[in-house]
Amino acid sequence: MAVRTPDPDPNESDDNGASRDPLRGMESSYGSGSNGTNPGWLTDVELAEARRRMPMLYVEAIPVRTDGMGAVTQVGILLRATPVGEMVRTIVSGRVRYGETVRDALFRHLENDLGPMAFPMLPPQPLPFTVAEYFPIPGVSAFHDDRQHAVSLAFVVPVTGTCEPRQDALEVTWMAPQEAASDALAAEMEGGRGTLVRLALASVGALR
Repeated sequence: MAVRTPDPDPNESDDNGASRDPLRGMESSYGSGSNGTNPGWLTDVELAEARRRMPMLYVEAIPVRTDGMGAVTQVGILLRATPVGEMVRTIVSGRVRYGETVRDALFRHLENDLGPMAFPMLPPQPLPFTVAEYFPIPGVSAFHDDRQHAVSLAFVVPVTGTCEPRQDALEVTWMAPQEAASDALAAEMEGGRGTLVRLALASVGALR
């Protein structure tokens, strides 16, 4: 199975009306545009060339619900369909745009995947619980992406509102921390993200 590092909002257009590739994570929006009017966009060819030559920067988020004391009670895991029709579990994930802050990128992707009423609680200066490196060659790290070398800043983000998945996320399943950290769920997650979920839960003391 081809594993993709997801980037939501596949149909979003840039300021010049250029549409993204319909495959999740394959949009042509990164870097500088070929027409010179928007320095934040790349053509498909330029993006493919950039992916061959340098790591891509991503943010990833594990949405959680917490109790009044701030302890994690539920973990939100996304269900999506791959381009070949396979169902996989994943998390909120996407690239950081040129000129965009990490905080803004994180908020954008949370809203893209969970909807505008999710109300994520982001601090003024978010700090990742880990940095995950995705490689196109399996076995280099715990994380794999067949298209590219990607460096991902990973965050645990409490959400307080109603989550209505959008783009190619079909649903958000809320699980107890122990279920989210299970081997059964890890087997359903793409790119080794079961490891990332376990690291996230360990970072907030939610594994016992």
